[in-house]
Amino acid sequence: MSGTSGSVSAAAPNDAEYEILCDNNGAFIRRYTLTAGGALSTTDTTLDGVTPYVPVGTVARCGVTAANPLIDSTVQRQTGAGTVTIAAGARSVTLIVYAGAPTVALSGGTAVPIATGSSLTWSVDQGGKAGESLQDSFVFTGIPGNDFVVLSTREL
Repeated sequence: MSGTSGSVSAAAPNDAEYEILCDNNGAFIRRYTLTAGGALSTTDTTLDGVTPYVPVGTVARCGVTAANPLIDSTVQRQTGAGTVTIAAGARSVTLIVYAGAPTVALSGGTAVPIATGSSLTWSVDQGGKAGESLQDSFVFTGIPGNDFVVLSTREL
């Protein structure tokens, strides 16, 4: 039974299985033990495996996100001069350039021109409370003759 994670099987008395779980404070170890009487008991410790631990808030497998997170999506078309700004914290940002060479600046950095016909995407694959998000803000700037679309998603 040792070396497995995420399951508890009927085994000999005092056989133990360990799982790393996360709560509002981060990771901890949960030990499952089958007693001689057939009852299952659990013991939580810090990652050292010795110091007792009391979970805080929601307990779940680490890195698991909500099964159906709420996602807010936007699509903005800019024709000619103007700016489209996407704040930090988005899950995805896509730029499609139809005409001209609008610029993109990440988190206040140097603006870089993007050629006609280009399509760029920045994204993360794990959201949720403790999940990933894009840490950069995006500023797309067009001048007369530019035509581009910016799409974004953000977890609510």
